[in-house]
Amino acid sequence: MGRYSRLHAIRAMDPARDYAEILRLISQYEFPWDYRQGVSVAFLRDFGVPRISVLLDRTQEFERSGQKRYDDTVLIGYEMAADGFDSERGRAAARHLNRIHAKYRIANEDFLYVLATTVVGPKRWIDRFGWRPLCAQEIEALTRVGQKMAAMMDIQGAPDTYRGFEEFLDSYEERMFAYDPANRRVANATFRTMASWYPRPFRPLAARVTLALLDEQLLRALGFRAQPRWARSAAAGALRARARVLRLLPARPGWLPSRPKPRSYPFGWRLDDLGPHWARERPLEPLPDEVAAAAEPTPRDTPLSGVRHPRRTGRPSA
Repeated sequence: MGRYSRLHAIRAMDPARDYAEILRLISQYEFPWDYRQGVSVAFLRDFGVPRISVLLDRTQEFERSGQKRYDDTVLIGYEMAADGFDSERGRAAARHLNRIHAKYRIANEDFLYVLATTVVGPKRWIDRFGWRPLCAQEIEALTRVGQKMAAMMDIQGAPDTYRGFEEFLDSYEERMFAYDPANRRVANATFRTMASWYPRPFRPLAARVTLALLDEQLLRALGFRAQPRWARSAAAGALRARARVLRLLPARPGWLPSRPKPRSYPFGWRLDDLGPHWARERPLEPLPDEVAAAAEPTPRDTPLSGVRHPRRTGRPSA
């Protein structure tokens, strides 16, 4: 398979119909590492909003079990998309996610912001550090995924375009980014988790590189100083050198998709394993479209004008 074979195939797809398949190709074949990094940076951006970080800090999930919290977030997203968002597997994951969130009072605008980070974050990272930029079909597919997740989670006001998601994210951060001690505590707990992925002697360097890749607006909101110019240049230069090398390598073979390897679940997971332990005790609610479908009258319940229907007696007709 040529390096650009999948790109040619993606350009021939219809994002309105094939968005889940395009997402699978982006996240498992074309840009698996970069897509994960973009999502990881998206998680960090959430901590720059005190209204979000204070809630996260209050749960203490990042302090007590940061690795599990990270893995659970990745895996629920994977479960929703793995067989298609409208598959029973995808719908079950969405119901599970909704019952976790239902315990908390979260503003719709905050839900929409977190969703926007998962649309915009991977695109910005891949355009900056990927071995090629995303094509129009891939950008549209990410937008459609965001819209689908908004519908499944009953998030109101999801933009119709990628540009709409980007503008909403930027305007929200302009209004809502501000320093709070909770921001720093949740970010520190997350950095400790991320640093633990590397051998101990390299952990300080890993933390420095992560900080060097974050913009100053986010660093201020998290309570960190801007990194020196040499550190920012070195980190970005190393990632761009990696991209140039990847561009020369063969495409990832079709039999070798990149899938999550969660440290918290070395022997596999079930959906009920994901999220806080109390979540499995809460009732599952139907998704918004399932509620709407249940409320729609069936043809038998909606008589046609001018047609008389016999009363049902519970006995078979002769």
